[in-house]
Amino acid sequence: MTHDAMVQPGDVAKNFSIKDQNDTTFSLLENSGRRVLLSFHPLAWTEYCARQMTSLEEHQARFGELNCVAVGISVDSKPCKKEWAKSLGITKTRLLCDFWPHGTVAMKYGIFRDENGFSERANIIVDERQRVVFVKVYPVHSVPEIGEVLTFLQK
Repeated sequence: MTHDAMVQPGDVAKNFSIKDQNDTTFSLLENSGRRVLLSFHPLAWTEYCARQMTSLEEHQARFGELNCVAVGISVDSKPCKKEWAKSLGITKTRLLCDFWPHGTVAMKYGIFRDENGFSERANIIVDERQRVVFVKVYPVHSVPEIGEVLTFLQK
């Protein structure tokens, strides 16, 4: 599978449709008219990823007020994501499964790590017109600062 170059602000977002932890399809295009935070994390069941996803859950109401849908994405399978969400108490945040074909969405956005078999830790914001407006890659062993994303969305 070929990898695209990493997306940049101003790029048209690449559409995708994948399942979440509850086996419901999430399509980027179906969220036109709203902003979407694609919060990529390497793997479920890891400390940094857990903190990243619980920060999305804790700020769901604020994302809604800012006309933004915040979703987590990793290469994990639906059964894995379902149990992980349950263990973390995540009930509102959709955890998307970029499982098969393995890492396709991360590859489309240019953030798949071949040497590890998972995505970079990254936040990508797509605006109401399906344009990329924010891209930030974080060290794998870190938790993205959710305040940075909320501040950007408030502008």
